[in-house]
Amino acid sequence: MIARNSSFAYKGQSVDVKEVGRELGVRYVLEGSVRKAGGRVRITAQLIDALSGTHLWADRFDGSLEDVFDLQDKVAVSAAGVIEPTLRQAEIERARRKRPDSLDAYDLYLRALPFAYTSMPQDAERALPFLERAIALEPDYAVAHAIIAWCHEQRYLRGGLREDAKTTALRHARLAIAAGGEDATALAVAGLVIGFLEPRDYESALNAFDRSLALSSSSALALGLSALTRAWHGESAIAIEQAELALRLSPFDPLTNQRHMAIAIAHFVAGRFEESAVAAIRSVQANPRFSPPYWMRAAALANLGRVDEAKRVAQRLLEVQPQFTIGSITSAPFANCEILAALGDALRHVGLPET
Repeated sequence: MIARNSSFAYKGQSVDVKEVGRELGVRYVLEGSVRKAGGRVRITAQLIDALSGTHLWADRFDGSLEDVFDLQDKVAVSAAGVIEPTLRQAEIERARRKRPDSLDAYDLYLRALPFAYTSMPQDAERALPFLERAIALEPDYAVAHAIIAWCHEQRYLRGGLREDAKTTALRHARLAIAAGGEDATALAVAGLVIGFLEPRDYESALNAFDRSLALSSSSALALGLSALTRAWHGESAIAIEQAELALRLSPFDPLTNQRHMAIAIAHFVAGRFEESAVAAIRSVQANPRFSPPYWMRAAALANLGRVDEAKRVAQRLLEVQPQFTIGSITSAPFANCEILAALGDALRHVGLPET
């Protein structure tokens, strides 16, 4: 990131973005303009790959001059929320184009992310070799430790509740927190893993989310993972608030399914089963390979008395996760006993296997 004084040297000039990138030594450039007409103002912004000249994102913001400070805040928050996942995806594509023998720790981390993002154990297995190579190159690479923890959390919760996977997940989550005090992503992912797998240390998870959001208040990733964790701990109101904000900040993020899932859980916990079923189907649509929204929707529909529809959803669940059992949910540590018992009772009504 380049200081404001350096970038302001180009203010008012017609410049070539590729040349600016070379002169400042940056890969991406955010540029914009302000136009006024009467009492109205329009701000435009666009994010450009300085190496290729490709436009990665563009938007415009209209408002009143009387509310110019609110508009300024809106632009800043919206741009920050969109830029984070947009740049991440651009960097993933860049890493994919590099030769395997030229990959550094960051490239290896980027190559792992698409597999980790599916949140399913079979893809976690594909992500882990890249991440293990990354920390072999950089042992204190906090965000790589965090994604390793996340992958093992997926292997634990949706891969048979194996204690070795849980132990490994928590070990890497704590390594990520220890090494990543200034890394918002590492803190957020580690917070999720601890919040899901170690309920006795829930305060550590909340502290990790708070530190992550203090570093990056507009991080859709941190907001979404915090919402998911809080929803399972019965904090429905704040979970929905954070998940909806994450969706507004980054509506096309590859992890939008997690935000809809958080909303589905929160409504289920609060007894709003219709809203839970709607949010669950939105999560399915965002990532059809992610199994939890299927059992969440089936449970919500069962509690609404729509058992035949719930059974169809349950059948689809078993196609996505053939080894699913009710016990894999009710025996997991990610929620309190009352929530898990209610979920288990609902799933038994649709004929899913107990063990």
